[in-house]
Amino acid sequence: MQKLTSGGGGQERKSGQSKLLTLLLVSLRPKQWTKNLLVFLALLFSINESWRPTAGDVALTFVGQSVLAFLLFCALSSGIYLVNDLLDLEQDKEHPQKRHRPLASGELPIIYGGLGAALLLSLSLALGLWWKGAFGLVLLAYAAAMVAYSLLLKHMVIIDVFTLAFGFLLRALGGAVAIGVPVSPWLYVCAILGALFLGFGKRRHELVLLEGNASQHRGILAEYSPRLLDEMMGVVTPATVIAYSLYTFTAPNLPTNNAMMATIPFVLYGIFRYLYLVHSKNQGGSPEDILLSDLPIMIDVFLWIVVALGILWLFRG
Repeated sequence: MQKLTSGGGGQERKSGQSKLLTLLLVSLRPKQWTKNLLVFLALLFSINESWRPTAGDVALTFVGQSVLAFLLFCALSSGIYLVNDLLDLEQDKEHPQKRHRPLASGELPIIYGGLGAALLLSLSLALGLWWKGAFGLVLLAYAAAMVAYSLLLKHMVIIDVFTLAFGFLLRALGGAVAIGVPVSPWLYVCAILGALFLGFGKRRHELVLLEGNASQHRGILAEYSPRLLDEMMGVVTPATVIAYSLYTFTAPNLPTNNAMMATIPFVLYGIFRYLYLVHSKNQGGSPEDILLSDLPIMIDVFLWIVVALGILWLFRG
C-alpha cells in the first residue's frame, strides 16, 4: 500500500509539472512567433544576389543564420511577453479574453513567469551578442524598446503604436544583419508602415470589443476613438501600398525588368481583406490569429511568397 501511495504521488507530481510546463508554453505566446517571420525577408530578397547554384554552401549558411536569428527573436519576444503579463496582471483580469491567460487567471504562479522571463531574456541576448555583435545590438534595441513600451510608452498616444511598429522594423533589420546583406530602405519603410496599419487596426478592435470598459483595461484607449483610428488607417493604408509598389521597381537588388510588380495585387488583397475583417467582422485584435486562421489571408500570403520567390529566382542576376 505504501508503494502504491508513493507511486500515485509521483504521478501526481509529474502531472502537475507537465501542466505547469504547458501553461508556461502558452504564456510564451507561440502564435505571436509569426511576427518574427519578418526576419526572413532579407533572406528572401537576397536570393537575386546570393542564392546561386554555384554557391550552394553559401545559400545553406544564409538559411541557417536566418533560422538562428528567428529562434533568438522568438526567445527574446517570449521573454518580453512574460514581462508584459506580469506588469499587466490586474488590467488583464478585466479583459474578456486576456483574463484567461495563465498568469492573469492565476493558474501559473508568478514565480514561474518571472523565472521564465529572466531565463529567456538573458539567454537570447547573451547568445545574440556572442554569435554576432551587430545582431546582438539589434536584440538589445528590441528589448529596450519593448521594456520602455511596457513601463512608459504604452501610455503615450500614437507613440505606443509607433513603438510596436519599431519592433517590427528591428525584426526586418535583424534578419539583414544576421546574414550580412544590405536591404533596400524601401523594405524598412514597408515594414514600419505595415506594422502601423496592423497596430491601428488592433487598437480599433480593442475599443469595439471593450466598449465602455476600454480605458479601464488600457488607459491609453481613452485617447483614441474608432473615427480617429479609421482616419489614421486611411493615411497609412495608401502609404503602405505606394511604398511597396515603389519598392518593386526601384530597389537595386530586384530584377531590372520590374517583374516584382506582379506581387502588388497580393499585397492589395491582403490589405483589403484585413480591412474587411476589422470593419465587418470585428476582428483584428490579434493579427497573428488572422494569419493562422483566415484561409483567404493564408492563401494570399502563400501565393505572394511563391510568386516573389519564383520571380527572384528566374530573373536573378
